[in-house]
Amino acid sequence: MDFKGSFKTSRMVLSLVVLLIFFSHGTAADEELQGNHDHAPELKSYHDPNSEEEEDPVASRIVAGMVTSPREAPQREGERRPDGGVQEDGQEGEEKEDLPTQPPPVEERPKEKGEREFLQVPVVNGGTANREPCLFPFLFLGKEYSDCTTDGRGDERLWCATTYDYDRDKRWGFCESKSAWAFQTSRKLKTEEQAEQRHVAEEAEKDYQTALRMINGTNRKSQKKELYEKLVKVAWKGHHKAMEKVAYAMLFGDYMTQNIPKAKELFEKLALEGSPKAQMALGFLYAAGLGMNSSQAKALVYYTFGALGGNLVAHMILGYRYWGGVGVPQSCESALTHYRLVANHVASDVSLTGGSAVQRVRLLDEVENPGSTSGMLEEDLIQYYQFLAEKGDVQAQVGLGQLHLYGGRGVEQNHQRAYDYFNQAANAGNTHAMAFLGKMYSDGSEYLSQNNETALQYFKKASDLGNPVGQSGLGMAYLYGRGVPVNYELALKYFQKAAEQGWVDGQLQLGTMYYNGIGVKCDYKQALKFFNLASQAGHILAFYNLAQMHATGTGVMRSCHTAVELFKNVCERGRWSERLMAAYRSFKDGDMDGSLVQYLLLAEQGYEVAQSNVAFILDQTEARIFSENETYPRALLHWTRAAAQGYTVARIKLGDYHFYGYGTDVDYETAVIHYRLASEQQHSAQAMFNLGYMHEKGLGIKQDIHLAKRFYDMAAEASPDAQVPVFLALCKLGLVYTLQYMHDLNMTELVSQVDLDQLLGPEWDLYLMTVIALLLGTIIAYRQRQHQAVPPRPPPLPAPDRPPQEQPQPEDQVQPEVPPQAEEEQQ
Repeated sequence: MDFKGSFKTSRMVLSLVVLLIFFSHGTAADEELQGNHDHAPELKSYHDPNSEEEEDPVASRIVAGMVTSPREAPQREGERRPDGGVQEDGQEGEEKEDLPTQPPPVEERPKEKGEREFLQVPVVNGGTANREPCLFPFLFLGKEYSDCTTDGRGDERLWCATTYDYDRDKRWGFCESKSAWAFQTSRKLKTEEQAEQRHVAEEAEKDYQTALRMINGTNRKSQKKELYEKLVKVAWKGHHKAMEKVAYAMLFGDYMTQNIPKAKELFEKLALEGSPKAQMALGFLYAAGLGMNSSQAKALVYYTFGALGGNLVAHMILGYRYWGGVGVPQSCESALTHYRLVANHVASDVSLTGGSAVQRVRLLDEVENPGSTSGMLEEDLIQYYQFLAEKGDVQAQVGLGQLHLYGGRGVEQNHQRAYDYFNQAANAGNTHAMAFLGKMYSDGSEYLSQNNETALQYFKKASDLGNPVGQSGLGMAYLYGRGVPVNYELALKYFQKAAEQGWVDGQLQLGTMYYNGIGVKCDYKQALKFFNLASQAGHILAFYNLAQMHATGTGVMRSCHTAVELFKNVCERGRWSERLMAAYRSFKDGDMDGSLVQYLLLAEQGYEVAQSNVAFILDQTEARIFSENETYPRALLHWTRAAAQGYTVARIKLGDYHFYGYGTDVDYETAVIHYRLASEQQHSAQAMFNLGYMHEKGLGIKQDIHLAKRFYDMAAEASPDAQVPVFLALCKLGLVYTLQYMHDLNMTELVSQVDLDQLLGPEWDLYLMTVIALLLGTIIAYRQRQHQAVPPRPPPLPAPDRPPQEQPQPEDQVQPEVPPQAEEEQQ
C-alpha cells in the first residue's frame, strides 16, 4: 500500500493502517513490553454486538486519528529519522523514544487549522465499535443524525454510529461511559423525583386548605366527619399540617374514632422532623401517661423543645409548671417569662372590644345542682328570645346581637346574625344597636368589610344621644385618626364621657392615655385606676396592662406573683380556650374518654376548671382509658392542683379522700387540715360541718362536743342549705350529750329498770318512727314551698351596657393578689 501523500489529508487512513499493524504483527518492543508487564490486565475484545460492557481505560485509544499508545508509529516519507535527519518531503518527523516501564502522560498535540471540529468527535464505549470515533452525520432508519442520540434505546443512553450507514454496517457505541451515564441518570431521576414531590406537596397543600376551609365553614357533625376522612388522605401524602390535625383528632376523638396509640405514632414521626406541636403533644402524653408510662422528666424535655420551636401552648404549660413547682423547682421569674411571652401574642390578637367570651363550666356543679345551667342558654330559651326579637322586642334584638357578636353561653360567633339583629334594633332607634354597628364597621370581619366612614356615622348618631358606646367609638376615631384627623383633646373628652357612664372601653383608653402621656400628662396612678376599673368588667387588655405594670414596677411596687396571676389570666383567654367548650360538648354527648383527654391537656395548661373536671370524671370512674387502680390517685393529683388555685370544693375533696382513703392511706389528721383550710380561708359550710362531725367523733382531733356544736352552728349560718343537716346533727348531738350526762350521773340502773313496753306499749318503736317521719316530711314540705314561692324566670341576656366577659365563678375562688383598688373580676 502506498503511504505517500500529504500528511494532513491522509492522517485518518494512516492511523487505521497503523492500528491494523499494531494488532497483527508483534515486534521486539511488544515482546519487551509483554515481558515487563505480565501482570497487566489482558485486553478483551468488545466487538460482540450484544455486549454493553465498557473498556478498561488502560489501553490504546484512537482520538481523532492520532495514536496515543506508547508504541512507535511507522516512519513516513519526509519525516525526521531516528538519527535526526529529514525526510524528502521536508516535514518534521517525530522522534522515537524507548518504551518506558509505564506509559508517560500523553501530551496533547496542538490543533491544526481545519481540524478543530474533527478533534471534538467523541470516542465510543462498548457496543460493536469500542474505542472508535463517532462519524457524523450517520444514517439510522433512513434518518441522518449529526449528534449522539437516544433513539432506538429504552434506557435513554446516548449512542452513535462509527460508519455512515448504521443499517448496513451495524457499527455503533455509547457516547459516554457507563458510570457517567449512571450518574446522569441518577441526577435525572432525582430531579424528576423532586419535581414529583413538589407536585404532590402542592396538591396536598391545595387539598388541605380546601378541607380546612370546609371544616371551618360547617357546623354539621356528619359533614365534618367526612371532611376529616379527606384530611386523613392528605396526611398520608406527607403533609405535616394535615398530619398534625389528624393526630390531634385521633387523640381527642374529634370527628374521628379516638386512637391514642396511632396518634402517638404520628406525633413521634412529626417530632423527629422538628414539629413543635408534635413535641408539645408528646410531652403531654408523657406527663399524663397516655399510651405510655408516665415520665415527668421526658415530658419536661419535650415541652422545652416545643417551646423553643415557638409553640405557645408549650410555653403556657412551662409557665404553669414553674409557677406551681410541678416537676421543676418553683420559680416565679421563670413562670413570668413564659406567661409574658404567651400573653403578648394573645393580647396582639385581641380587638379593643375585649375579645370573645370564655365559658367555664364545672361538671361537679352541674351534677350536684341540676337546676343550675352554669350560664349556658338552652336551645328552647334561645328560640324564645328569637321569637321576641322577631316580634320587635328591641332589648331581645340587642341582646341576641351581642351574643352572636362575641359568642359564649352556648352560642357560637356569627357576625351575619349579629349585624341583622343590630340593624333591626338600630332602625327602631336603639342607640346601643347603632353603636355596636359602628363597632362592627370599625373592626371589620369576614362578613362585613371595614369602613371608617360608616362606622363614624353610627358612632356620631349614638354619641349625640348620650350613648357611652358611641362616645367611646368617637374617641377611638379621634385617637387613631380613623376617618377624621387625629385630635387627642377630643379623644380624651369622649373617653371621659364614656368612662363616667361605666363603659369599659372608655376606662381602658383613658388608662392608656394616662400611661403613655397621650394628650395628657403621664400619670401612672390614674392609669392604674382606670385599668383596674376596666379589669373589673373583664377586659383582657386591662388585665394585660396591669400585668405589665406589676411586672416592671411601673406606678406600683413590683410584684412577680401578681404579674404572673394577671398574665395567666390573659393567657387563659387565648384561642385554645375554645377547647373548654369542645370538652364539655364531648361530655354531654357521653364521650367520657374524649372529654377527659381534652380536659387533661387544658389542666396541663393550668386551667383550674379543667383540673377539677378531670378529677370529677376520674372520681366518677366513667373513663376507660385508665385502669381502676389508677383513677383515684390521678383524681387526687388533680384535686390537689385545683385546690392550690383556690377552688374550695377541691380542698374539701382532698379532705374526703384522706378521710375515706381514696387513692391514699386513711389520714384523719390531714383531712382535718384540709377541712380547716377550707373553713377558715373560704368559709365553706361543708368544711365546717365536717369539722363538727370530726370533733364529735374525735377523729384526727380531740373529741369535744362543745366545739362540735360550735362548728355545726357556723355551718348553718354560712349556708341556708346546711340548716336541715345541721338540725338533724344537733338533735343527734343533744341525744348523745343527754346519754353521756345520764351516764355521768350513774343513771344506768334507773334507765335499765324502765320498761318501755309497759310504759308506751309493745309497739312503741313504730310510734317513734312515725313521729320522726312526720317531722322530716314537714321540714321537706316547708323547704319546697320556699323554692316554689317565686316562679323561675329565664336567665337574662347580656346587658347592652356591659362588655363580654367570662362566666363568673363561685365566690370562694382565689383572686390574683392586686391592691384593694385593683380587685379583679372573678374567674
